[in-house]
Amino acid sequence: MRYLRFKRWLTELKSHTDGIDAVYFEEVRRHAGVDAAHAYGGFMAHLTAWCEHHGIPYQGVPVGTIKKHAAGKGNASKELMIKAVQQRGHQPVDDNEADAIALLYWALDTQEVSA
Repeated sequence: MRYLRFKRWLTELKSHTDGIDAVYFEEVRRHAGVDAAHAYGGFMAHLTAWCEHHGIPYQGVPVGTIKKHAAGKGNASKELMIKAVQQRGHQPVDDNEADAIALLYWALDTQEVSA
């Protein structure tokens, strides 16, 4: 069910916007365990299939690349990532939101996308 809810969420998100030009996501290459790896693989499969179905380009970005761009270190801590996005004027509720904001800035700064 989690994957069906995820796919439905993507479709709802698309229906409430003027369009999605590209999808960027954290490309995790190391997982805490087998269950995490399986879950990540499932989400990746559904995301990429959904993007292909809708003709939306997508790209995974390694975690270290996001961290280096945001905080200057590919192994930046959660706290350092939060501080890095706070310096850009954001108040993330946690490290996950900080990572998402950092990924957005990576895409805006390095890819041909506009806000």
